[in-house]
Amino acid sequence: METVYDWVTLALFAGIIVLFLQRSSMDNPPDRMIDYLPPAIGCALANYAGNEGYALIAWLLVAAVVGYVVLVLKPKFR
Repeated sequence: METVYDWVTLALFAGIIVLFLQRSSMDNPPDRMIDYLPPAIGCALANYAGNEGYALIAWLLVAAVVGYVVLVLKPKFR
């Protein structure tokens, strides 16, 4: 946990996990488990790209993960 990419992607991944756990406890979950794979892989790729010095690619991947979560998984913010 040395770079900003480590912290940002960990926070995003933690949020994805919380959303998954919350929805998996529902009687009829609105999405499938496979729907959480793209943002999880996106977090890993963003972290790797950032740690390798590809800052622009890393931030674009972070934005793509956030966009996917908002548009596809559609969390309800209270």
